[in-house]
This record gives sequence, C-alpha cells and structure tokens, in this order.
Amino acid sequence: MNSKRITIPMGPQHPSLKEPSCFTITLEGEKVVNAVVGVGYNHRGLEKASEMRTYIQDLYIIERVCGICSHTHSTAFCQAIEELAGVVIPPRAAYIRVIMAELERLHSHLLWLGIAGHEIGFDTLLMYSWRDREQVLDILAMLGGNRVNYGINTLGGVRRDLEPHMVDDIRQVLNYLEEQDKYYIDLALRETTLAARLGGVGRLSHEDAIKYGAVGPVARSSGVHTDTRVDEPYAAYSEMPVNVITDNHCDVFGRTVVRVLEIMDSIGIIRYALENIPDGEIKVNMPRKIPAGEMLSRTEAPRGEDVHYVRSNGTDKPDRVRVRAASEANWHGMAHMLEGDYLADVPIIIAAIDPCYSCTDRAFVLSDGNGGEQVWDWQRLRQYSLDFYRKRGVDASKLKIAKQ
Repeated sequence: MNSKRITIPMGPQHPSLKEPSCFTITLEGEKVVNAVVGVGYNHRGLEKASEMRTYIQDLYIIERVCGICSHTHSTAFCQAIEELAGVVIPPRAAYIRVIMAELERLHSHLLWLGIAGHEIGFDTLLMYSWRDREQVLDILAMLGGNRVNYGINTLGGVRRDLEPHMVDDIRQVLNYLEEQDKYYIDLALRETTLAARLGGVGRLSHEDAIKYGAVGPVARSSGVHTDTRVDEPYAAYSEMPVNVITDNHCDVFGRTVVRVLEIMDSIGIIRYALENIPDGEIKVNMPRKIPAGEMLSRTEAPRGEDVHYVRSNGTDKPDRVRVRAASEANWHGMAHMLEGDYLADVPIIIAAIDPCYSCTDRAFVLSDGNGGEQVWDWQRLRQYSLDFYRKRGVDASKLKIAKQ
C-alpha cells in the first residue's frame, strides 16, 4: 500500500454525473494515478427484446437505444433490413433522413455544449446553448411528432413528408442558429479562460485515439480524419457537402472546437438538402418476412460511428441484433484520458466524450475457469449482487422482490 495514495468512488450517484456509473479513482494528492471505469447500471436488454419481436415492432425499440441519437439508430437498423430485403428507398426519403440526422446533430451538440459549460461552472453557456437547442427540438417535433424519439423512419423510407411551411420554418431556425453558432465559435477560439480551463485536460494523442478505437468528435479532435458520412456514405450523404472537421489539440478543448464547428457544417448540409431535395415518393413496400442473411450497417451519430448488426433467419423476426453505439467505442480510452489529470477535471473529461450509459451497457457472460461458461439465473444474480454490496457495508437482503 502506498500511504500517499487514496482511492475514492465517484458514483453511481454523483452530482456531476447525470447517469448512474461508478468510477474508482486512485489519487496521489490531487492527481489521478489510476482510474477504473464502472458502467453497467442501465442495461435494459433491448437487443434481446428486438429478437423477440417483428422487424416493424423493433423500430420502436431501436429508437430507444438512445434518446439523443434515436434517428441515427433507427436509420442504421432500417438500412440493414432494407439491404437484406434488396430494397432501395426513394431519393426523397434519403434526403429526409439526412435532414433529420443533421437536425439531431445540432440538438446533440448544443446539448453537449451546455453540459460542458455546466461541468466547468460556466452556467451562462448552459443557458444560452439549451435555449438555442429548444428551437431545434421544436422543429424535430414539427417533423416527426416528438421532441426526442421522432419516429420518422420506417422500413422502406420515412413516415412523413416535408411540407412547404415546414421548409420555411427550418430555414428560419437555421438562420438564427447560424448567428448563435458564430458566438460559440468565437467563444471557443478566442475566450482565454475557456482555453485555459480545457486545454491539456483529458489528453488523447492521435496514436492513442487510433489505439483505443475512438470515434466521432473524440477521434477527430485528435487529428483522426474519420467520418462515416464521408468514409462510407449512406442515405443521400454522397450528394452532400460534408466537411470532416478535425483538430490537433487532442484534449477537451479540441473536442469543444470540433463540435461548435460541426454545428455550422450541419447547418450548411441541411440548407443544401432543403434546396436540392427531389420530388417523389417517401417510401416503398417492404416484405414482411426478410430473406435469411446477415448485414452490418454503419451511420455517423453525433457522438461518432454507430454500428448495427442484424442476422435474419427468413422469418418476420430477426435472429440476432447487435448494436455498437459510439459511446461504447469511446469508453475504451477513458481511463487513459483520466490518468495524470486532477480530480477536479474528472467530470469534464467524462462529459467530453458525450457519454450515453444506456447505449453502452450490455449483459456479459462469466467463464467458469475451465473453458466453459456459467449461465446465471435470476436468483443467483441477485445473490451475487447482495453479497457484493454487503462487503461494502450495504445489506439489502431484506428487500422484497417479485417472483419470476
């Protein structure tokens, strides 16, 4: 034991972390010398639930993998099914998917900007960015009917078309957001106190970003030129003026710069899509039963590359569904980013990957030590949980639980 070191838990309930997680932080003075990332409190079994329902029913589940990236997840899932069925969606539907995806990116980046400001005590930035985010949410609600899970995608295209008055409303919001984002860009690039607070914090070098498999703004802020919209265009992105925004600061400051610049780029993409959207149908018929096969579908979520794997067995229900969300990829480098920084930097470093814990959490299989696997029933899993917390001074054995 090193008498100069102390280990403290952060979470699973913590004022700076808005979702349940537990980070075990070892400190030497105020410096982090070791960090263990503890997630797993939000597993909801959505993949298994999708395998027990039809493809059309699964759309409602897949959209709820993440509230912020709901359209991106449903797009990736729809693309996989459409490819297996040999169906090509109409061009107008592809454009609408792009418009929704970029509106979602605006909503996500503005949300993140506010949270980042809150984590460093810059609550004015939180108020400004979330005020602007409300404008985007109103547009999303107008287009899809909901502020978060928009329900715009369907197998074979989209559910709703763009009306002329909707296009006018979107353009008005884009004009407003463009002026606001100029302020955010100026703030990120010129405000010395912000640069001083975020510069050098949570470093992830170009080599380490590749080593740990970082995606999205986390990777691009470390100089990694990667964006699924350009690397493997989907929907109508091959026709869009997408700029891959990169930065070489390799820290939280760089992640801020990338996101505020991406807001401006998304505004340009939406404008281009609105001006060039073709006329025509918004969906085509899909077979109820999908031919047997397997498909890997990729999209670029606001947080980074989103991957959906679907295996079909020829029925109206998938045989296997697997989701690799962007947060799941970005967690791998988190311990490395935390080590060497101060305890006060931990919340903003965690927030800087824009984490989604529900996206990340999955079930796991334990090895029995002899090359086999242990399958735990509910009672055994509950007993393990009780013993785990009892060792830490919490006795929950008297809690009642419904019989399964």
